[in-house]
Amino acid sequence: MTIRVLVVDDHPVVRHGIQHLLENDAEVEVVGEADSGPRALEQVALLHPDIVILDVRLPGSDGVEITHQLRRTYPNIKVIVLTAYRDEEYLLGALRAGAHAYLLKHASHQMLCEAIHRVYRGERILSPSLISRVLEVFEAMARVRVIEHSEITGTELQI
Repeated sequence: MTIRVLVVDDHPVVRHGIQHLLENDAEVEVVGEADSGPRALEQVALLHPDIVILDVRLPGSDGVEITHQLRRTYPNIKVIVLTAYRDEEYLLGALRAGAHAYLLKHASHQMLCEAIHRVYRGERILSPSLISRVLEVFEAMARVRVIEHSEITGTELQI
């Protein structure tokens, strides 16, 4: 089994660094790279990777939109977002768009390799430091739903 990976990042040193790190994993093959959203879509159509590793901020289109397009057009391709951005907007946007993993760039080499294998098997992964933030957001959403569906009046809520 070889896991075919496409690396998408606008920084050449990041693309080459990821490629170099993954060379040590006999079960992973980097089949290509791209430096922008539109180029990523071209490469996916040409190379048919199993997994696309991409940043959320890319020239020509953001990673959230690219994730959405990939998941809609190629539902079997899995997406790992690897980024420096911990912003709620990017995190939740990527997850809503169908990303299978959201990892921060300070992740270790071992964590990235493990994420690739686990995502390939169908698992979902979050950087450990983001888990509590995601849970906080879902708790807040649940509270809003409870309030929206309760029979409490606006005046009672203000009190």
